[in-house]
Amino acid sequence: MTTYKQAGVDIDAGDEFVDRIKPLVRSTFRPEVLTDLGGFGGLFRLQASRYTDPVLVSGTDGVGTKLKIAFLMDRHETVGIDLVAMCVNDVAVSGAEPLFFLDYLATGKLAVPKAEAIVKGIAEGCRQAGCALIGGETAEMPSFYPAGEYDLAGFAVGVVDRPKIIDGRTIVPGDVLIGVASTGLHSNGYSLARRVLLDDGKLTVESRLPDLDRPLGDVLLTPTRIYAKQIMMLTSDWPIKGIAHITGGGLTENLPRIFPAQSRARIDRRTWTVPPIFTVLAKMGRIDLNEMYRVFNMGIGLVIVVAPQVADTVIAALARLGDKAYIIGEMAAKESGHPPVEYVGTDLNR
Repeated sequence: MTTYKQAGVDIDAGDEFVDRIKPLVRSTFRPEVLTDLGGFGGLFRLQASRYTDPVLVSGTDGVGTKLKIAFLMDRHETVGIDLVAMCVNDVAVSGAEPLFFLDYLATGKLAVPKAEAIVKGIAEGCRQAGCALIGGETAEMPSFYPAGEYDLAGFAVGVVDRPKIIDGRTIVPGDVLIGVASTGLHSNGYSLARRVLLDDGKLTVESRLPDLDRPLGDVLLTPTRIYAKQIMMLTSDWPIKGIAHITGGGLTENLPRIFPAQSRARIDRRTWTVPPIFTVLAKMGRIDLNEMYRVFNMGIGLVIVVAPQVADTVIAALARLGDKAYIIGEMAAKESGHPPVEYVGTDLNR
């Protein structure tokens, strides 16, 4: 008699996994959560009375090829933070409070301790964002993934009062661009980074480079910064005109997503110190500077647009929350022949 387990799917391991992650999931619950882990759907009671005109905001994303670094290092407790960050940061930039999160973990063969470490990171990310992990899916698909590998995807839902939506429509020339520091590459550009450093550069995750204070793998696996709570605090106290999450496409591609078509951004690349990992990548890969700013975040994970008179106050508030921030540029009127994002400064860290 042939069994599902003989075909590669271990139901008992799946049950053990669910039992092991229940305390992790429950640690993220908010009062609005009405279900425990194990149901067909997660129930979340939206407290609509708190809002004049509540608008739900959703976002979905994955971790991408940063997972390859986790596989090489056999370290899986931080990629869940990356997963949550990539979703909730996108939701929060519209002014929405992240409410709940769901994850999707797919693998060829379920390794319970590894999967538990992944969910531990997801739960930590949810706690950092203030949202509840109310459900997910673990798919065991024999022969679909290489041995020891998996993929991660996530989905977040937030809410914002319609009058408080941040959509960039009020941005005008003269407004200031505040760059909030990233923790490194975050979760973008890893296909290029791996090619430059590991494939062509013949480095390993254990390599020690003079410009880096930790082994290369540790630097590359640094979790993405979650900015949700900072955004909630700032938007409750100051008139924030626009916020851009600097993900794939870098400053060059992400900033135009938030300002009016008749505007452009002028960025002074000399106003912040680019983390060493980006300098290493540019030198080893002989990557053009404009390409670097189009692929990577270059040390800026979030850009906040405000009127000049509140810029210093916002920067001081971010510092109290543990985030370094800098005035990195200003908005200007669109001019013929000028790109939507124009840079001043030609070299890294000058």
